[in-house]
Amino acid sequence: MTSSLIIGATRGLGAALVKQYAAQSSSLVFATTRSGAAPGGFPDGVKWLRNIDLTKSNVGDSLTSQLKGEKPLDVVIINAGRFMTEDFSSEKGPNWDDEVTMYTTSSIAPVFVVHSLAHAGLLKSGSKIIFVSSEAGSITLRHEKEGGGNYAHHASKAALNMAGKLLSIDLKEKRVIVSIIHPGFMRTEMTKGVGFDKHWDEGGAITPDEAAKSLVEWAEKLDISKSGEYWAPRGPRDIGMAETVLGKNLATPLQLPW
Repeated sequence: MTSSLIIGATRGLGAALVKQYAAQSSSLVFATTRSGAAPGGFPDGVKWLRNIDLTKSNVGDSLTSQLKGEKPLDVVIINAGRFMTEDFSSEKGPNWDDEVTMYTTSSIAPVFVVHSLAHAGLLKSGSKIIFVSSEAGSITLRHEKEGGGNYAHHASKAALNMAGKLLSIDLKEKRVIVSIIHPGFMRTEMTKGVGFDKHWDEGGAITPDEAAKSLVEWAEKLDISKSGEYWAPRGPRDIGMAETVLGKNLATPLQLPW
């Protein structure tokens, strides 16, 4: 039986991942929610880990305490994230609390989660940890055509990329695989909430179900040779500055530059 843990599982990509893993035969799916109650609309067999808040310092302990007695996990996907827009204007410049929330959720909490899982004996040789990052975390892909702003969104993903790389080194002896991925530009409430729905058609935005399918396929084929690397499993099709910066005729999947 294959076991998976989806962190950030109640909507968007996370919800789609839960449903796709739950649809597989002989699967055991753990999923997290910030709420004290299990959400509706999901398969009955999903095991919900409740009150998991990635902005809290005890997130790792809260997670592992609810997994006590379980066997080591096959796949862990850390998908939770926050996105609040900001620019350099006096009206909508950087907001301290928003930045702290984005950094904490995207790049600080994942380190504590992985550390806690490892030391609780919930990772084994061959376990696969997937950090859902974004092409937004690539410094190389930033270009003046795209403009500046959204500092914490981009920088928190860049920090996640670094954390993933370092964790892959720390976990190499245990043969635990760490993969950092850009899942695709998605038609979600998150991107709509920051006004990016106006770019959905032009930017080739996909549904969470489509992104989840690609991610599940990526996880199935993933091996230690790609640990610590940064990839776009769906290739460059929705990465706005990919051809501008990297040139044409790019591969799919595409290894992204840091």
